Amino acid sequence: MHILVYIDQLAGAATGLSRELLTGARALAGADGRVDALLIGGDPAAVTGLGADRVLSIRDPRLDRYNPETFTACVAEVADREKPDLLLFGYCTAGLDIAPYLAIGRDLPLVSYCTRIDAEGGCLNVESQIYGGKLVAASSVDLPAVLLVNPGVYREVEEGTDSAEIVEIAAPDLAAAGTTFLSATEPDPNAVDITKAERLLCVGRGIGDKEAIEDAREAARLLGAELVGSRPVIDAGWLPKERQVGKSGRKVKPRLYVALGVSGAPEHLEGMATAGTIVAVNSDPRAPIFDHAHFGATVDAADFIEALTDALDR
Repeated sequence: MHILVYIDQLAGAATGLSRELLTGARALAGADGRVDALLIGGDPAAVTGLGADRVLSIRDPRLDRYNPETFTACVAEVADREKPDLLLFGYCTAGLDIAPYLAIGRDLPLVSYCTRIDAEGGCLNVESQIYGGKLVAASSVDLPAVLLVNPGVYREVEEGTDSAEIVEIAAPDLAAAGTTFLSATEPDPNAVDITKAERLLCVGRGIGDKEAIEDAREAARLLGAELVGSRPVIDAGWLPKERQVGKSGRKVKPRLYVALGVSGAPEHLEGMATAGTIVAVNSDPRAPIFDHAHFGATVDAADFIEALTDALDR
């Protein structure tokens, strides 16, 4: 099987999710298959040791910043040229922009929110989360196909000594793009960096109300952890933006991650699924966070915070 993996980048390096996709692609392709990593902009040398057979590199000054129109044009150009059996995208901003366009324009099947992929002959058997992870859908799709894969499905590939072949590809015509990059909003350099914390206590809407934040803050202090939140908590103004975990926040990998009242939507899992030990507390036993947790309790999060604080205080 020939697999093309789109490499998403952050600060000039492949994201953790892209490294996970390369692990999955190698397993799916098999010994006789081929894995190509598609890198748009950036230095291809940063990707050559991540297990791909080839790095397909498109470099142009207009591709230094992500633009959905220009990047989609580049992926479409490579897909038409290489004709892979499978195109793999991570469940991220670029994946959501590009994958549907490719699938619709080329009449290819698209499966999103993938949590398990098995190859069988000329087709794939895929499981994916739907309704925010409440249900699992099973699909069978013929190749060629396009998949959007959730974070945490595979382990991140480790840097190796073997170097992939770099294939330089000329950029397509980008002059017609109607979208222009204006500026990027960088995080406050003086704000807390939750990515460096060894322990995190994360609260979701399941903790009840804003008054519960102070109780959670005290539990985090006693635990020696930073207090963070899921997107609904941040959007409600209960915690500042720099403390958000998830796709629209920060990706973290602490040794201990305690999730209180967090359902575990794909957007949140993208930010924390690779934590060393995950403890989940949610009154809903079907919450998808339990699929990734090492330890779990189906109790009220507010009651748990009180019990945890008492135990830590003792």
